[in-house]
Amino acid sequence: MEETRNQVNRPKPANNKKIKNHSPEIAFQLDLNACSKHGDLKGAIALYEKATSSQNLRLNLQHVNSLLYICSNSVSDPSLKESAVQFGFCVYDRLLSSKIDPNEATITAVARLAAASGEGDRAFALVKSMRDLGVIPRLRTYDPALYWFCNNSEPHKAYEVEKHMAVTGITPEEPELAALLRVSAEAGIEERVYEYLHKLRKCVRSVGEGTAKAIEDWFQGERASEVGNANYDHVLLKDSILKNGGGFHGLGWIGKGKWTVRRGNVDEFGVCGCCGETLACADIDDLETERFADSVASLAMEREAKANFGEFQEWLKEHTHYQAIVDAANISLYQQNFADGGFCVSQLDAVVKELCNRSGGKWPLVVLHNKRLRALQENPTHRRLLEEWVHKGVLYLTPNGSNDDWYWLYAAVKLRCFLVTNDEMRDHIFELIGSEFFLKWKERHQVRYTFTKGCPVLLMPPPFSRVTQESENGSWHVPISDGKNEETAITWLCITRPNCSQAFDGKNGAKSVAVTGKRKERSPSPSHRHSER
Repeated sequence: MEETRNQVNRPKPANNKKIKNHSPEIAFQLDLNACSKHGDLKGAIALYEKATSSQNLRLNLQHVNSLLYICSNSVSDPSLKESAVQFGFCVYDRLLSSKIDPNEATITAVARLAAASGEGDRAFALVKSMRDLGVIPRLRTYDPALYWFCNNSEPHKAYEVEKHMAVTGITPEEPELAALLRVSAEAGIEERVYEYLHKLRKCVRSVGEGTAKAIEDWFQGERASEVGNANYDHVLLKDSILKNGGGFHGLGWIGKGKWTVRRGNVDEFGVCGCCGETLACADIDDLETERFADSVASLAMEREAKANFGEFQEWLKEHTHYQAIVDAANISLYQQNFADGGFCVSQLDAVVKELCNRSGGKWPLVVLHNKRLRALQENPTHRRLLEEWVHKGVLYLTPNGSNDDWYWLYAAVKLRCFLVTNDEMRDHIFELIGSEFFLKWKERHQVRYTFTKGCPVLLMPPPFSRVTQESENGSWHVPISDGKNEETAITWLCITRPNCSQAFDGKNGAKSVAVTGKRKERSPSPSHRHSER
């Protein structure tokens, strides 16, 4: 009992953990963080007034940005808006008088306050002042001024904001483009509406519901029915579509009359359920193709022996007839990760013959690394096959020490044809200039494959592209995202007018410009030919 009593009455050991004594600046920041977390504007104002009355606190940029952040987030509450704006400007003036240089976050928050107080010009002036301060703006910095001008029917000032964005290398995204389209439509500035439709086409694969509504409002309006050219050059339109890679011509509004705007579906073959038009498979345009090919060649030259790759480039200039390029290693090693697996030439031969059959007897180009040659020649059957391919001009052997990836990729881009491989080319995506159009190119040109009971099954590119399309007859088709997965847009805006249907059904040519591996030829897609057999 005595021992137990002593244990109970024994003093607790002293806590050796030191109590943190924060400086006034750190303590103030921690309190501001709590106000920011809970959206407590009144608490932040009280903290500021108490802190600034003390001679011990030195206000710094982080304090100011925290206060401005709280203010800019409070303007959406009508009961707090006025005090948030007044207090925010007061804090900003204090910052300037203290000779503290603002940063991007500072200017963005003050621009939001200016826009909230109805001062769009001031919000834009703040952005323009950043150059003298040596501060680089971001897209969010421009948004307050841009949205204020768009929401207050001042399109030309909104265009000035966009122009300034371009000078500083900032690219608007869907919300900004939708706002610019909407204000242009409301003002009846048809050339700007047309411009922003195409910018949206390049920016996103499918539009959100808000953007779709803005597009519908324009086409259903009176001004849209008045614009357009009924006497257009069909040959020029087709040539422009081919040059652009399919899916749009970019020459302005086509036709006259009232538009019919519907929502519907497009089937697996690209046929619109509303108007019956077949959508195109859009490729990268001629300029992008040349840039892409040049970027591949430039990177290959850095990593390969220049003489070797240069020799391949010269060879390719004399052999431009191929419609498909085959990644031999990828196909031959497909599912060979088992005990007796290895370089399976029979798989490669099967794919080559399937491609030849599909293209009416035109052989593909097989790109094979030279290191594989000796082992293959030891097998009489394989040797005879290689000799046949060499005789028919099917085979190109990349030299020792090279990476055959650069060869088959360059050939497919330069010749604008299909590339048969399951390689995802992720390494190339991170290195290549212009990865955005690289992804678009992959969708259009990469042919994946599998094997069923030893027979190759080629998974051709989709017969149409899920992107905004402007056809040669003047109609528009716009995919609408479901908000979950942009690739599975199941609803389309179908926008036509009477002369669109006449062009679609009349003597002016096909329903759409179809695109295949050889973009130069634009023959029906092999996937379609195969399905028609």
